[in-house]
Amino acid sequence: MYNPSAAGGAANTQSGSRVFVYEVVGLRQNEATDQTNYPIRRSGSVFITVPYNRMNEEMRRITRLGGQIVSIRPLSDENQGNGTSAPEKTNRLQQEKKEEAKPMTQAKEKEKDIPVNTYRPNAPFVGKCMSNEELVREGGEGTVRHLKFDLTGSNLRYLEGQSIGIIPEGTDKNGKPHKLRLYSIASTRHGDDVDDKTVSLCVRQLVYKHPETGEEVKGVCSTFLTQLNVGDDVKITGPVGKEMLLPDDPEANVIMMATGTGIAPFRAFLWRMFKEQHEDYKFKGLAWLFFGCAYTPNILYKEELEELQATFPDNFRLTYAISREQKNPKGGKMYIQDRIAEHADNLWDLVQKSNTHTYICGLKGMEGGIDEGMSGAAGKFGVNWADYQKKLKKEHRWHVETY
Repeated sequence: MYNPSAAGGAANTQSGSRVFVYEVVGLRQNEATDQTNYPIRRSGSVFITVPYNRMNEEMRRITRLGGQIVSIRPLSDENQGNGTSAPEKTNRLQQEKKEEAKPMTQAKEKEKDIPVNTYRPNAPFVGKCMSNEELVREGGEGTVRHLKFDLTGSNLRYLEGQSIGIIPEGTDKNGKPHKLRLYSIASTRHGDDVDDKTVSLCVRQLVYKHPETGEEVKGVCSTFLTQLNVGDDVKITGPVGKEMLLPDDPEANVIMMATGTGIAPFRAFLWRMFKEQHEDYKFKGLAWLFFGCAYTPNILYKEELEELQATFPDNFRLTYAISREQKNPKGGKMYIQDRIAEHADNLWDLVQKSNTHTYICGLKGMEGGIDEGMSGAAGKFGVNWADYQKKLKKEHRWHVETY
């Protein structure tokens, strides 16, 4: 997360160098970053060398592209205390950049047709809310809404796995317009009505206690969206994102791991695989969804998912991890990592196949649990999961979007 005080400290350092290194995570590849002279990692950190007189400009650019600055260091002090000189560090970073550039170059042809930033924050498309439906059933926690927006008259086109930005109405505490928030798209490229004129989101209203006052705080954009009425205007930007795209191969194996509203991109995947029928895409592989939530009433899209499972038993597996209702073998709460351990042999067999892609979407805290589960699965076969995961990432077969 970007910390202004950290930036100020870096700017005033007496290192004797006027060049700084930003460590950035979360950058999305798009039309703007395609023009940069360094590659954008699909996961992990990017190291960007920035002259002192461009620091503020670069911060704004990184924020605009969805990145977060986790550290800023003078280049000359980059490795004080670990025995590595600045030139050595620079050489290593340059080598990493070369290695990262290879797969990006190979992927360039396919990326040409990926729509990105058709609408920007300074000129959003104003759509209308067509429907706003509650997804949490009686007895569940919180409120999660499925929203459908009318795109008639726009040029907005998107792919499964992308996100759009929403700019909520009103102003912040400083009187400035609210900034956009990104949400994963929950519909296929053709929309819920299969007419190329709609886009859908799955939105949970954020409600939490203020850490100092104890007062209830509601998320600005999530509250705006969950309380929309049919016919209300919605400012939409995007689309953005290339990390979570569904592979073109109709015979691919697709493993999906989601918690809560992380189900959104996977709903889009499954609808394209099974509900829509297209001459140019007929899914013949295996789709396996692991979905974690607290209670059965919080299983989002439950009826639709189970209908797909019943209709396509040979191609779609559905595994729930319901933490407050199910117990793991040790008697504790059932989480996704417990289900992974339960199906370790099958999962390990799948991830070794060159046409298997694994996707993770949901709260950031779920990554550690999934790594724990996969580590146990790989360990049964004498393989170090951390090393194998690096291989999957390099092959662009391990996709993560957490928040």
